[in-house]
Amino acid sequence: MSNATPKSSRDHPHRGALVDELHARPFPAISAPGFAWFVALRPEFRSDRDRAGEKAQLDRLISTACQTPPPPDATHWTGQLGPLMLKWESHTEFVTFLVWGAEESDVQELAEDILSHAENLRIASARFRIQVAEGDEPILERLRKDHLQDSLAASRVLDDHAVIAGDFHPDPAGDMRFSVYARPLIGPGRIGRIVQRLCEIETYRAMAMLGLVRAREMGPSLTDAETRLSAEVLRMNDSAGDAETALRTLLEVSGGLERLAARSNFRMSATAAYERIVTSRIDALREERFEGRQTFGEFMIRRFDPAMRTVEATERRLARLTDRARRAAELLRTRVEVDLSRQNRVLLESMDRRADEALRLQHTVEGLSVVAISYYATGLALYIAAPFGDAVGLGKTALAALITPIVVLLTWGALRQVRKRLH
Repeated sequence: MSNATPKSSRDHPHRGALVDELHARPFPAISAPGFAWFVALRPEFRSDRDRAGEKAQLDRLISTACQTPPPPDATHWTGQLGPLMLKWESHTEFVTFLVWGAEESDVQELAEDILSHAENLRIASARFRIQVAEGDEPILERLRKDHLQDSLAASRVLDDHAVIAGDFHPDPAGDMRFSVYARPLIGPGRIGRIVQRLCEIETYRAMAMLGLVRAREMGPSLTDAETRLSAEVLRMNDSAGDAETALRTLLEVSGGLERLAARSNFRMSATAAYERIVTSRIDALREERFEGRQTFGEFMIRRFDPAMRTVEATERRLARLTDRARRAAELLRTRVEVDLSRQNRVLLESMDRRADEALRLQHTVEGLSVVAISYYATGLALYIAAPFGDAVGLGKTALAALITPIVVLLTWGALRQVRKRLH
């Protein structure tokens, strides 16, 4: 079978990038014994991030080793800097450096160089001691020397191919301390995957905890909005209350809640995503209990999960308050509309009464109009009929008595016809 591509075949413009993404950010290969150092850097505010500056810091490190820097749009790079290996990754909110080598002093020197030239702030950092251990006794002895015991987590991972430990307390340099005890037959690739997953657990745990900071900042504002909202809902039952003032207050509360939601929406969503990553990375380690110690998963359940539940509760509280404010505003608008309908009904009834009075006045005026028009019409008729009255022997008084009823009837009939045509 021929493997030649048909000449008519055309690739999607993004196909190459999508395929490359499957192989991006490979796991490091770390040999034991050795040391590693990791840091995640981000600006205080997401809008202040300078990706060009982050890339410039990487280029400076690469140039010292006389290597070719990656392209400007690169998001990851792995290479050798003298006796050390460096892995650099640019993520959505932060940039990371992972350094590893055989000598702790070399790793420490490069770590200090990276931190001293970093423009961003450190959000997470960790120091790894990687050793080879055949039995459990040497591991227990090192755990007692290298880690604090009150919060120590230790577990067998990857079907007991390694033992990992960490106390989640920063050392004097501000780095979290982790230990990886590899069995003799484990390769650099598996050690690298273990270290990478521990780095991701520490980084995404720290990033997820930013949601707790935002939740605590929102607490007083939510309490104030809830108090004002409850007070306005109670005042809505008072018929003497000023509906316009209440509606304005509800709109202010709703606007404040919407602003809180707009400022916190990204952080809350990111916190939920980071929490899922932490959970998945711990599951990938396939932990088993080591000598009765708590596992990393148990430590997270006790210390990390309550913080995440607080973030979720704050997010739900904000959503409920926003819905309450919206419903209260709708109820108040309904009340205002009912009051307006009542006022309109009273106004229409008043207009009906005035129309009836106008109609009665109109009828009265029509009666007077008939009399007035008949009076003048009778006078004109007498002028016309006077010569004929003398001919038949009728005096002016008798002629007036005869003509007047006829003129009144004709005038009344004419006005009635005019009113019918108008209506």
